[in-house]
Amino acid sequence: QVRLVESGGGLVQPGGSLRLSCEASGFLFSINDMGWYRQAPGKECEAVATINSLGRSTSYADSVSGRFTISRNNVKNTLYLQMNSLKPEDTAVYYCNFARRSSACTRQGTQVTVSS
Repeated sequence: QVRLVESGGGLVQPGGSLRLSCEASGFLFSINDMGWYRQAPGKECEAVATINSLGRSTSYADSVSGRFTISRNNVKNTLYLQMNSLKPEDTAVYYCNFARRSSACTRQGTQVTVSS
């Protein structure tokens, strides 16, 4: 059974940083491209960042490029998202899932709130 558990969200001031983690189990994590997604209230789910199975290729949404960094540890079966220079518009529930997933914003996710 595929299991993806996000953590690391919270309340942070504008300009601050957070590091999200996603622990994966129930499938071969190391051979799957993965991604981070987010969904803000009243908005559609959007892909934030993707990473290939070996961690050698990454891509980012224009809105986060240069501020967010996706990475992975295939020994620990964990996906990460380092978020710097956070803005109020980054406020959303963040989800990890397989890359290029059409319905990616499911399960519980982790809430990120950027506010002063």
